[in-house]
Amino acid sequence: MRIGELAERAGTTTRALRYYESRGLLRARRSENGYRTYDENDLRQLRQIRTLQDFGFDLEETRPFVECLRAGHPAGDACPASLAVYRRKLDELDTLIAQLGTVRAEVGAQLARAEVEVAAGLPGGPEPRCELGGRQ
Repeated sequence: MRIGELAERAGTTTRALRYYESRGLLRARRSENGYRTYDENDLRQLRQIRTLQDFGFDLEETRPFVECLRAGHPAGDACPASLAVYRRKLDELDTLIAQLGTVRAEVGAQLARAEVEVAAGLPGGPEPRCELGGRQ
């Protein structure tokens, strides 16, 4: 298939495909007339890249999955390098979740404080302020 068909089937643009090719993540073959041609394996690799990017993986993190597919494995995560990327991404996500939990607790505490002040009927209402993270 040609680049336009691959882009359409994968739900992306020809520009993105050329970029992936420039990064070595997609390999085009050339027809006799010089057009880029692709096959179903290229579509599988591209779908793997797109799925991982939808999950928040950066483009370079998709490389081990693509290489695993190129090596003939039935899934991009059937290789040790792919599993290592999964582990790193889970660690990163756990850190982000913990940070978000801290921010949520601070916002909840500020909301509770503000509600108490409003309920107490302070004259003119509370003065605008933000005490998250000790900043004012």
